[in-house]
Amino acid sequence: MKVLLLGGTGAMGAHLSTLLLGRGDDVTTTTRSERASTSKVKFIIGNAHNENFLDKVLTERWDIIVDFMVYSTELFKLRIQKLLDSCDQYIYLSSARVYADSAQPLTETSPRLLDSTLDQQYLSTDEYALTKARQENILFNSIHKNWTIIRPYITYSEQRLQLGVLEKEAWLYRALRKRPIAFSKDINDKVTTLTYGLDVAKGIAAIMGQRGALGEAFHITTDKSIKWQEVLEVYSCLLKEHLNFSPEINLQNMSDFTSHHSAVHQIKYDRLFNRQFDNSKINQFIDTCTFINPVEGLNNCLKAFLNEPHFLSINWAREAVKDKQQGVFSSLSELPSIKTKAKYMYYRFK
Repeated sequence: MKVLLLGGTGAMGAHLSTLLLGRGDDVTTTTRSERASTSKVKFIIGNAHNENFLDKVLTERWDIIVDFMVYSTELFKLRIQKLLDSCDQYIYLSSARVYADSAQPLTETSPRLLDSTLDQQYLSTDEYALTKARQENILFNSIHKNWTIIRPYITYSEQRLQLGVLEKEAWLYRALRKRPIAFSKDINDKVTTLTYGLDVAKGIAAIMGQRGALGEAFHITTDKSIKWQEVLEVYSCLLKEHLNFSPEINLQNMSDFTSHHSAVHQIKYDRLFNRQFDNSKINQFIDTCTFINPVEGLNNCLKAFLNEPHFLSINWAREAVKDKQQGVFSSLSELPSIKTKAKYMYYRFK
């Protein structure tokens, strides 16, 4: 099959590309970073949000387009028809964050926040979970049915290791420098589901080219649920083994926690929910029982990262707030510029 991955270089996309190449598909990936094409995979350098760039890519006909891009709802409305017209199957990456809270394991027909919340202030926003649901509705209401909606949940990899709403830059960076990890005691007690990027990619690959997947939505997650406190224990035990000391954990009340993490809607309408999934529907195409247990997978990925650590940009204003709360200081030698140092000092002593 001739496959186009739009923005497919992240935790899921890189694995998906490898899987597709392994089974003999012709894979092309768009990326904003300079990457050399090989005899196996072709990279097209450019921003798939740019209409002229996308139009050039879509001059070719594709068997399958897998769309990892994040759009505003208005932009998605403008783009979707040309995407559907350019392929036999368009796979849209939504999110299991669209679901409302549920005491039962989630199925693909479980209520979504967009359809069930009474919080008008929240509904007036284009927050991620609402955006994805609104874009799903555009597909549901389309006269064309050559689309498939995928709803992955929290996906981890060797380069992405999350703790609640925190990326590794907000917790692991501190731990490696022997500063306390600041986490929410409310989130810590919740049940969640974390799935290895390779397993999500296997699920996507399994529904590609399947007529029974057209016009349908699927979530792709591991069958295993885990509390965030267990995730924290996995991280802490491995860090103790790797660094010969136990990282200090500062479990904060919600007021203190949100003072340095502003994703209030993500916390309220996702991370404070207990999330468990019923995978019966996707199991038509792949056995999710074969997905790696999150305890083992997180352990493997953290080990791999510690062998070759690489952090993205650190939010030093947030780090300063955490340092102030905990009575510690970050070394100014860690900060990349005079401007960043000044910002850190401002928030540290504010």
